[in-house]
Amino acid sequence: MKTLAFLGVAHIHAPGFINRVNDRADQFKVKAAWDSQDARAKIAADELGCAAVDDYRDILNDRELDAVIICSETSLHLELVETTAAAGKDVFVEKPLGMGASDAYAMQRAVEAAGVIFQTGHFMRSMPVYRQLKAWIEAGTLGKITRIRHSNVHQGAIAGIFDSGRGPYLDWLWMTDPALSGCGGFGDLGAHSLDILMWLMGDVESVTAQVDRLLGKYDCDEYGEGMLRFANGAIGTIAAGWVDVLRPQSILVSGTEGVAYVDDDTLYVQSANLPGTEGGAWTDLPEALPHAFDLFLDAIIGEDVPLISAKEAADRSAVMEAFYQAAATNSWVQPKTS
Repeated sequence: MKTLAFLGVAHIHAPGFINRVNDRADQFKVKAAWDSQDARAKIAADELGCAAVDDYRDILNDRELDAVIICSETSLHLELVETTAAAGKDVFVEKPLGMGASDAYAMQRAVEAAGVIFQTGHFMRSMPVYRQLKAWIEAGTLGKITRIRHSNVHQGAIAGIFDSGRGPYLDWLWMTDPALSGCGGFGDLGAHSLDILMWLMGDVESVTAQVDRLLGKYDCDEYGEGMLRFANGAIGTIAAGWVDVLRPQSILVSGTEGVAYVDDDTLYVQSANLPGTEGGAWTDLPEALPHAFDLFLDAIIGEDVPLISAKEAADRSAVMEAFYQAAATNSWVQPKTS
């Protein structure tokens, strides 16, 4: 039995993570919950059947504690991650890792120096369609990749999902405040698109972007488009935001020997290296892996599972920061590196 604690339950995904832990009560016990708002900590503690504490350091000083789940405001991640790593506790941090490159790379260094297990919430890698695309790209099935596009959008701002009274934790309005979240709609959903594109294509050389507001409900961007030049020469684009009613085509990969794309969750492909494919649906997919959060739980009980490294998470924060700098200056920007 492993002992866990929640440091922050502010994130919109926190209720789902609490349910996932409760579903594995035979493997995990949650001893305490803390949040920057006492009311949120109390709600989470009641759901978890644990204590709500006033000072998160009291949790980290507990010798029984094995791992920590951080779902706080992004602006608190640096303090919480550095303190957790110094205490020698394994750590899951909800995405994005940092407000930008500086704090993200500081967290990477803290995690690596402590040698603790790390994971973040980029869950798309576990999906069969992306696992298949990665296998084809690595095998050269599509030839040299020239263009890759990803879209991750929903109608959150239109539906007001962040507003007061819309969630069990009072509201998620902090996610619309860049001083607390580090970004707006483009960065929030684009973080997942960025993870997939970098997972498939590698390091990013430079980026540009445009972000904007449509509804004017929040003091942040609500949608945007970004362009990336990868170190391997491929060009990528990202569409992300909170004001789209549908997301029919999530990814398109174009190479010199084939093309593949996902439309309404179905993978289509045409490649001379896959005899018989003429742009039709491809259904022979790898099995789905568990959600990124479940992979973390599996890892801390000793299972050998694929995790996202602290460096990968930090690199993505650095690239997202560069996107916003590019949008502000209407230019191309090179992301900072560790």
